Amino acid sequence: MDSRVAPQPTPGGYRILADSALRDYLGRLPAIAARLGGLPEAWSVTEVGDGNLNLVFIVKGPSGGIAVKQALPYVRLVGESWPLPLSRAHYEHLALTHQARLAPGLVPAVLHHDETLALTAMELLEPHIIMRKGLVAGTCYPRFVEDITTFMARTLFLSSDLAVPAAQKKEGIAAFAGNHALCKITEDLIFTDPYRKAEQNRWTQPYLDATAARFREDLDLHVAISRLKLKFMSSPEALIHGDLHTGSIMVTENETKVIDPEFAFYGPMGFDVGAIIANLLMAYFASDGHERELSERQAFETWVLHAIETVWTEFAGKFLALWRSEAKGDAYPAILFEGAAGAARLERERQGYLNRLFQDTVGFAAAKTIRRILGLAHNIDFELIEDLKRRAVCEARSLHLARTMMLDTPSFPTIDKVTKAARALRGWQPDFSR
Repeated sequence: MDSRVAPQPTPGGYRILADSALRDYLGRLPAIAARLGGLPEAWSVTEVGDGNLNLVFIVKGPSGGIAVKQALPYVRLVGESWPLPLSRAHYEHLALTHQARLAPGLVPAVLHHDETLALTAMELLEPHIIMRKGLVAGTCYPRFVEDITTFMARTLFLSSDLAVPAAQKKEGIAAFAGNHALCKITEDLIFTDPYRKAEQNRWTQPYLDATAARFREDLDLHVAISRLKLKFMSSPEALIHGDLHTGSIMVTENETKVIDPEFAFYGPMGFDVGAIIANLLMAYFASDGHERELSERQAFETWVLHAIETVWTEFAGKFLALWRSEAKGDAYPAILFEGAAGAARLERERQGYLNRLFQDTVGFAAAKTIRRILGLAHNIDFELIEDLKRRAVCEARSLHLARTMMLDTPSFPTIDKVTKAARALRGWQPDFSR
């Protein structure tokens, strides 16, 4: 199995822009030139992309700055041997437009988009940093939970059958259906490759060799991940971000911006929520590896666990509030739930819906964790732990919890059960001899 797609012809006029070529291009855009100020030859252009797929530039002039993202016709992490359609830039722009409407202020403003060049210019987020980098440093973000739960509740609920008529929902599904190459990456790299021998897989050797082998042989785990994969492929519940992790969020202590929605499509809501919870769990487990002195990061770890709990509770509360006030979709027609008895029954159904969504969240969180340790693309949360054995201990704890969450999901009926299990594993020392 290979996530790679056949090479796609690049559109006429496409070229990779850098330095002087990018300056010249931007200089011909009056609104962008005015925002930057001065003459193009005086603008600074710095390539800062540290992701897996694209080029990202920071362009600054005397009056201001912008961020410019351009898709490459291949996966940047691997190179030209892994071609990838440029159309992902189209879907990212489309998703940013939808998200800006549904969750205003929580995504960067789009200033310009060029379909032919697969290029988007956006507001420059300063002094924001990638959230994952801040978590590695042990920084707490007091605004994060409020913002990310608003983003998820509004983008998910307001694009679902609960909020929009069936015809509008189907049109939305159709608009993103062509983003299947990015979906294929997710389907393989998250739901298949970590459980088989795949050339691009890697892990912290030799310490996790036996663990990786057990995951490849665990048929119970293979059934569980296959069920999650099927749900990912066949449940167009809402417009999901599709890659919502702490590397796709830029933050300050007072503001949160969600970026990089190029994996967006109509899929299961729990995939987005689970991704956030998984990345916070990994930040918690990795924290031990970044300690220089015993318990120096205790306040940070307490904050992370509290953030995990409140991400779910705040999201659920906001989702329910939207359902009570913005239920304009064709699902659960109001005429079937008239009167006090009907209203009470509908409210119980809403709670049941959230309970089922939480179970999806737990499973997808487990899947996202496992892929980041045994698959292709890893997290700096773990990768920046220089002592390999210490890193492997942190990763083994994460894998232990993830496996339990995936195989025994009903034993986590509430979010506090997840954080309690994480705390219990904080002192566990894995035996790497087996």
